Amino acid sequence: MKTLIQNGKINTYENHLTTAEIWIEDGVIQAIGTAFDPNLFDEVFDAKGQLITPGLVDVHVHLREPGFEYKETIKTGSQAAARGGFTTVCAMPNLNPVPDTVEKFEKIQAIIKSDAVVKVLQYAPITEELRSDVLTDQKALKAAGAFAFTNDGVGVQTAGTMYLAMKEAAANNMALVAHTEDESLLFGGVMHAGKKAEELGLPGILSATESSQIARDLILAEETGCHYHVCHVSTKESVRIIREAKKAGVHVTAEVSPHHLILSEEEIPNDFGYWKMNPPLRGTADRDALIEGLLDGTIDCIATDHAPHGFEEKNQSFLKAPFGIVGSEYAFQLIYTHFVKTGIFTLEQVIAWMATKPAAIFGLQAGRLQIGQPADLAVFAINEESEIDAEKFLSKAVNTPFNHEKVYGETLLTFVDGQVVWQKGE
Repeated sequence: MKTLIQNGKINTYENHLTTAEIWIEDGVIQAIGTAFDPNLFDEVFDAKGQLITPGLVDVHVHLREPGFEYKETIKTGSQAAARGGFTTVCAMPNLNPVPDTVEKFEKIQAIIKSDAVVKVLQYAPITEELRSDVLTDQKALKAAGAFAFTNDGVGVQTAGTMYLAMKEAAANNMALVAHTEDESLLFGGVMHAGKKAEELGLPGILSATESSQIARDLILAEETGCHYHVCHVSTKESVRIIREAKKAGVHVTAEVSPHHLILSEEEIPNDFGYWKMNPPLRGTADRDALIEGLLDGTIDCIATDHAPHGFEEKNQSFLKAPFGIVGSEYAFQLIYTHFVKTGIFTLEQVIAWMATKPAAIFGLQAGRLQIGQPADLAVFAINEESEIDAEKFLSKAVNTPFNHEKVYGETLLTFVDGQVVWQKGE
C-alpha cells in the first residue's frame, strides 16, 4: 500500500513551517518532498495546509482494563489517544488484577494486541499488588514485554523497598517510574494546601508530600545508578531538587502534565470533583517553576496522566470524588493554544516534549518524522479554532475542567504504521 499525505506543513527549524508531502509505504516513511505524483499512490490524504508532526508519545495514561472497564477500556482509551494525535501511549498498572506476574501481564498484552488502535506499551508494577514491599520479578516481566516499572497511583513508602527495586531495575537496564507521595504527610488532604483549601474549608496536601519522596529517591538513584523517572511533577521544590540532581549527574528524567502547566489552585471555582487530581493543582509559583523547568531542561517531557472515571463518582465534592482528569484527546490543543500561540514555547519545543523526547528517554522507535521511521504521524489544524466538547469524547469518561474551552490545534488525521486510526469527520 502506497499512501501520500499532501498539502501539509512540517516544522523544520526555529519554528519555521515548510510545505511538505509524506510518502508512506509498507508502514514506513519512504520520502519527504513536495512534488510527488498523486496518481502513483493507492491512497491520498489532503492535509489542507495544516501541520504534520511525528505521532505524539504519552508515557503516562490509565486505560483501566482489566478491572475498571466502566471507566475506560484499552479500546476506548486508545481511540481517545488517536483522536489526540498520540500514536504511542504507555499504560499504568494500577489495575485489577495488578499485572504483577507474567501470566497476568500476558493477558493484558493479548487485549492490547486485539483491541488497541495505537501502540500501547504496558507498565509492570514495582511491587506485588502495588502496596506491598514484595518486589515483582522484573527480569521475567521485562521478557514478557514490560515497558518499565511503576506503582503509579501510590508512592513506594519504604526506602529499603525502593532501593532494592532500583538495584534490580539497574541490573535489568529498565527505567523505574515513580509516583512520589509520602502518605505519612497526606493528613487526609484532597487539594493543595494553599489559599483555596482554606477558602473552601478542605484538608490540604502539602508540597512536601511529593518533594520529600523525590529527594529520598534521588539519593537512592545516585547510589544504584538506576534510570529514575518522576511522574507528574507539580511543585517548585520538586523542580529545584531534580535540577540539582541532574547537575550532580544522577540519571533522572521527569514529566509534567498539561493541567499543571496551565492551571493553578486559583482557577478552582468551587468544591467540585472535576478539579480534583493527584498531584493537585498547586500555587502560581509552582506553575511558573514547572514552565521554567521545561524551558531549562529540568523537566524532560509532557505527559497527560489521562485518568478516566465514571460520571457519578466524579460528579461530587472533593472529599468524595476520586483523583484524576482525562487528557488524551485535547493535550496538544491546550499546550499549543496556551503556550505556542502566546509565544511562551516554540512549536519545535512542544513537538520535542510531546513526541521526540519521551521516545528518546525511554529508547522507543517513535517520535521522529524521518525517512525510514515508522509512519506514525498526526495532522493538526493549528490555524483553526475549535471547542473542547466532552460529549464528543471517544473516551468513556468526561471528567475534565477544560470542557467548552476554545482552542487551536484539533487533530485532523492520525496514522499508525501508515494506517489511519483517526480522521475528523469519519
